[in-house]
Amino acid sequence: MKKYTIAAFLFCSWMAVSANDNTASLTSGAGYGRQVAANAEETGSMAVDTVRTADIGTVLDAVAANSPELEALRQDAEAQSLQMKSENILEDPTIEYSSFYSGGVSGQAGSELVVSQGFDFPTLYSARHRKNELSREALAGSLDNERRRILLDAENLCIDIVMYRQIGELLDMQSGIAADLLALYQSRLETGDASALEVNKIKMELMGIATSVAANNAALDAASRDLIALNGGHPIVFEADFFPVTENIGDTETFVSEYLAADASIIAAEKNAEAAQKEISINKQGWIPKLEIGYRRNTAIRDAEHGFLVGCSIPLFSNHKKVSMAKAQATSARSSLNYAKLNAEAEIRSILNEIRQTEAAVAAYNEPLMRETLDLLRQAVEGGEISLIDYFVEASGIYSNLTSCITLEASCRKLYASLFKNRL
Repeated sequence: MKKYTIAAFLFCSWMAVSANDNTASLTSGAGYGRQVAANAEETGSMAVDTVRTADIGTVLDAVAANSPELEALRQDAEAQSLQMKSENILEDPTIEYSSFYSGGVSGQAGSELVVSQGFDFPTLYSARHRKNELSREALAGSLDNERRRILLDAENLCIDIVMYRQIGELLDMQSGIAADLLALYQSRLETGDASALEVNKIKMELMGIATSVAANNAALDAASRDLIALNGGHPIVFEADFFPVTENIGDTETFVSEYLAADASIIAAEKNAEAAQKEISINKQGWIPKLEIGYRRNTAIRDAEHGFLVGCSIPLFSNHKKVSMAKAQATSARSSLNYAKLNAEAEIRSILNEIRQTEAAVAAYNEPLMRETLDLLRQAVEGGEISLIDYFVEASGIYSNLTSCITLEASCRKLYASLFKNRL
């Protein structure tokens, strides 16, 4: 972005000091988008082929495969899953060997070898296995929710890139018209049909456009680089200059029900609540003694004895208050589930309402009419029907409305992206 900022500064300086220049040109729109792509390739290193696409689905597939944040979340989920499995396996066997010595006996008088294995009652393994399955499903739901969040961020960046390109094209048109007017009024100035004030007014207008171009180009560059960062630093260029087509949601209540049924945060909360309830059952079995079996061999000077070892550990103290704690955790998990459902429903209904309001605002803009009015204003000022000041006042309002229209359209597409995030 440095060279574009410097270019904009030099352009402004040139416009301010040159009274006899004939033309003005600005870099924006699709041209700048191509240059951003070139910069992105430099940043991403050409050791990896650059992905170029105008399809958001292709971008999301790449991000899903390359996102370092998502890969870290996957590995963390895998580690937690393996930890759960390790907590429901047999204890390690123990081996003990003892040597005995006695007065009057040369060397070892006797020895004892004990090999034992402790384990819980079989029903506990089954209960813990089911609880761990539910916990892993909750973990998968949480991971899926994070994956959708990351992909939604990538989709929103693609929408931003389209928005900045469209605004850039509008600025390109605005600067082109202003440059043509500058050439016209400089010609009139030479014949005495225009004043130096009018020429300076056009030059100052071009300065303002240059500032807007620089800001828009910087935003476009930042969005493109953020997309590369989401893609794990692998070069990716989203080339579209149009917004994605939105899908009709159909019946609102049916859509809300489908959204809630597929919401990953709700699914994760449901599995957590079931796992917490299963934990109560596990702790209720905590009074069952732990069993231990093994083999014992004793040797004396001439004789050896061996046999089996059977024992148990009675949980008089270790299970104290565990059932109460499990019940409290289950209550907390159910409350979290209720909150997740309420929050998701409030979110989806808020999005639906915001979409209606935004679509109504977009519909209020008549873009063909505004562009036609710009052409008429240009013809009028060139024909001397209106003053240059009147032209810029009227045209400025129209350009502002066109920019607002593009921005609202982008906001609407982002809302639709959030609406369908459960399909990512």
